[in-house]
Amino acid sequence: MTTQTFRAGCGREQDGPSDLAELAYLDLAFEECPHCPHRLEPEGGPVFCRWLPSGAAAPFAALASFKVDGDES
Repeated sequence: MTTQTFRAGCGREQDGPSDLAELAYLDLAFEECPHCPHRLEPEGGPVFCRWLPSGAAAPFAALASFKVDGDES
């Protein structure tokens, strides 16, 4: 099995299977975890942090250039 490096929003890294698009980190034991913007709290499920492949664009990077015009009415 080949591996790739995954990175959390805080910059921590972990190796994992190369065929995954992301990892869900459930431990959340680091000091900044309760306030991390990558922390997700789904209804009916455990709280977790998204770890994306190192070097991957941020999940909302495509929206960075999106412009919203003001109300023109």
